[in-house]
Amino acid sequence: MEIDLSRVLCRIADLSDPGARSFTVGSGDWPLRGFLVRRGNAVQAYVNHCPHQGHPLNLRPDGFLTGDGSLIACSSHGALFELATGYCVAGPCAGQSLRSIPVRIEAGLVMLGDGAEALAPQD
Repeated sequence: MEIDLSRVLCRIADLSDPGARSFTVGSGDWPLRGFLVRRGNAVQAYVNHCPHQGHPLNLRPDGFLTGDGSLIACSSHGALFELATGYCVAGPCAGQSLRSIPVRIEAGLVMLGDGAEALAPQD
């Protein structure tokens, strides 16, 4: 099997468990800015865009999770999101969700899934 290296985001071994890390794909005015979250063997990806104010969730590099790693946290207004779904369970955007990015794991690599290129920032 041949791996498309342009779709590789990282090795799964490079993600703590639980853990998160940001990534950027593309260039120009609108690259895809997202982040990965891992819990066990499950990896999810989301657009790094808070549904409340539209800014990035993290203030520190790769700083997306609560201290215990159980939820995704918006550093600006304290919104809390489920790791597996991106659903906001508390904060100013309760009931809304982060935009997911399709990813898959192949040969120990976390890769962009089909349809990821169509994602663009929404206001």
